[in-house]
Amino acid sequence: MNRTISYAISFIFHPLFILTYMVVLLTLMNPQLFGVNHISENGIFIIQVFLYTFLLPAFATFMMLQLGFIESLDMKDKQERIGPLIATTIFYLWLSYNYYKTDVAPLAFTVFMVGAAISLCIAFVINTVSKISLHAIGVGGLMGMIVISMMHYSYPAVNIGGHLINTNWILIFGILITGLVCSARLSLDAHEPMDLYGGLFIGFGTQFLALNILT
Repeated sequence: MNRTISYAISFIFHPLFILTYMVVLLTLMNPQLFGVNHISENGIFIIQVFLYTFLLPAFATFMMLQLGFIESLDMKDKQERIGPLIATTIFYLWLSYNYYKTDVAPLAFTVFMVGAAISLCIAFVINTVSKISLHAIGVGGLMGMIVISMMHYSYPAVNIGGHLINTNWILIFGILITGLVCSARLSLDAHEPMDLYGGLFIGFGTQFLALNILT
C-alpha cells in the first residue's frame, strides 16, 4: 500500500476519532435514544464527545511533545506512549463515570464509552511489554459497537441522507475499514501482525465486557 494512502487512512481512523464515529453512527441508527429526531439536532452532544475524547487528549499529547516528553506524534517507541495513554485514559474514565451516573447519554452509548475506557486500561498494561496497536483497538471497538447494536439493540438500519441502509452493509463496510487500517499500519511498519491481532481482540472484546457489566 502506498505510504501516503497509509498515512491518510491512519489519520482518518485515528483511535481518538473512534468514539465520535460511534456516537454519530448510533445517532443515525436511533436518534430517539438521544431525545432527537435527526442527527442535526444532536450536534451539541456530538461536539461534547469530540471535545473530551479527541481535542483534549490530543492537546495533552501536543503539550507533551512541546515539553519534550515525547519525540514525535508517531510515538514509535512504546515508552513514549505512556504519558498520552495515561492522559487519554483519565479523560475517558471521567466521561464514562459521568455518563454512567447521569442520564446525559443513553445506556447504549455509555456501554461503548466504558468499553473504550476499559480497552485503554488494558492497552496501558500491555504497552509495558509490547507495542499493542491502538489503531487496531479503535477499529476493533468500532466493530464491537456495530455488532452489539445489531444483536442486542436491534437497530436494523442507518439513516444517511434520508436513505435507510441495512446495518448488514454497515457491518461489511466496518470489516473493510478494519482491513484497510490494519494493512496501513503494516505498510508503515508501525506494528507486527500480533500487535494488530491483539488490538482487534481487545477492542472488540471490551465492548462486550462493558455490555455485560452495565446491563
